[in-house]
Amino acid sequence: MNTKLCTILAVLSCFFIISPIVFSNTPSPEDVKNYKRAALQGDALAQCNLGSCYYNGYGVERNPQEAVLWYKKAAIQREPEALINLGICYMIGSGVEKNPQEAVQCFRKAAEQGRATAQYYLGVCYENGDGVKENPQEAMRWFRKAAEQGEPEAQFYLGNLYCGGNREEKNLQEAVRWYRKAAEQGHGTAQYNLGVFYRNGYGVKENPQEAVRWLRKAAEQGYASAQFNLGLCYDEGYGVKGNPEEAVRWWIKAAEQGLDSAQLCLGFCYEHGVGVEKDPQEAVRWYRKAAKQGNLKAIKSLEVIQSSQSGKEPQKEVIPSKS
Repeated sequence: MNTKLCTILAVLSCFFIISPIVFSNTPSPEDVKNYKRAALQGDALAQCNLGSCYYNGYGVERNPQEAVLWYKKAAIQREPEALINLGICYMIGSGVEKNPQEAVQCFRKAAEQGRATAQYYLGVCYENGDGVKENPQEAMRWFRKAAEQGEPEAQFYLGNLYCGGNREEKNLQEAVRWYRKAAEQGHGTAQYNLGVFYRNGYGVKENPQEAVRWLRKAAEQGYASAQFNLGLCYDEGYGVKGNPEEAVRWWIKAAEQGLDSAQLCLGFCYEHGVGVEKDPQEAVRWYRKAAKQGNLKAIKSLEVIQSSQSGKEPQKEVIPSKS
């Protein structure tokens, strides 16, 4: 198939996730009683843990408002994890009225204590202008602080910034360095981007084997674009021995997640018997899925199949509107 590897990099929007204290085991009702006993005595860590129990419904009925109450008590004592979780609650409006400015203050207090997660979230705020005036330089400064402590999301996002557009900071070699750090910690999107870099020689010498290695790692984590591109590697024999059956296997995984380019490839395979037995009905099924997403090649393929079946000139395939 004359299909080139997708070179679009994944650039995720930053988002906030409640990050409760990590428990070795899910707390029981008895654990909650112990946390509450210590929390009432003013133990900041117990107050934070109790807040996380209420937020997540661990050993107690879920109650975000009660969670915020306990996070606030711990935050007054500058407990960093409580500050982070309270900041997230303010940012997303969970258990408390949404207040991005208050969220920024919480993140800053924890970030100044050296907490990498808080530094990353503060970078997000400066990057997106959430609760503070947008400031790319401040965003990069806080992302770097978090990244240098090994925070994989910050490393990934720092890699994105070094890729980025018209920024003065654009530096593909630095992007590779930070993507690699995140990828080595199992960050699936960073693994995918690193595979794309090795495939196309962005900031690093083109290396088919390394491209396949990183695409495979991301694909095994269920990342659809990586699964599609790994299928292309097997289809083309790029960095790996050509294997149409293996290509189809990865395209199925990506297609089932709704990736139209993989659906198009599957339609072609079933139409022509590449890596699978010919199956016109399956071909049409996958072409239709891709066509419904506006894939022009899939629409054209359906027109050709329709004309061959009717013996008439190709007619434009009518795809139902999504609306």
